[in-house]
Amino acid sequence: MAFALLLALFHYRRLTQKWDDRRAFLAYFAAFFCFFLVLPSLIIFLFSPDPFLFLKEAGFSLGNWRRGVGIAAVGAPIAILSGFIGSRDVELRRFYPFSKRACRSLRSFVAFEVAYLLLYYVSWEFLYRGILFFPLIPAVGLIPALALQTIISTLHHAGHPQSEIFASLAGGFVFGLIAYLTGSFIYPIFLHALTGISTDSFIYLRDYRRATRG
Repeated sequence: MAFALLLALFHYRRLTQKWDDRRAFLAYFAAFFCFFLVLPSLIIFLFSPDPFLFLKEAGFSLGNWRRGVGIAAVGAPIAILSGFIGSRDVELRRFYPFSKRACRSLRSFVAFEVAYLLLYYVSWEFLYRGILFFPLIPAVGLIPALALQTIISTLHHAGHPQSEIFASLAGGFVFGLIAYLTGSFIYPIFLHALTGISTDSFIYLRDYRRATRG
């Protein structure tokens, strides 16, 4: 239901037909947050006998924080390097940042990226590396659970640049494995968001920063 509503009513392609791209994507992020985080959480609290335990077992905790911090420390330079490499891809530079209007000033760009992190990336990992992953492991096993969340999250990239679709296939598996190893989707949030925001930031610095100074 959440997927259907998001695609039918709040998809960014539909919203950009009505509003400028900054307003459209902020609305898209807000819808993403509502359908992929708030709505599943509401269902959990309504129907789970112990919602807090369910959320904890679904990765909503620090998990093995020592291992998580270690993986994040090793992964951070890789995420930033991936963002730099991605920012040099012509198709990605056309597609990102989502809002070109937000790139008109440093302040609006930073505000947009903060919303991107809090509304989009947190919700994304909560759903794909949390709710659609951890509860499946006892039922189907680790590899099928990894494969399922990777396939679904990759399909969500339909319409994105081809290079990103291939990267999302590898990223879905890696981020899922990190969630499993740490018992938390917090660390995939950090690394996934760092990759995406680094990509946007390098594109902004290369293509927009000089214009905003002028």
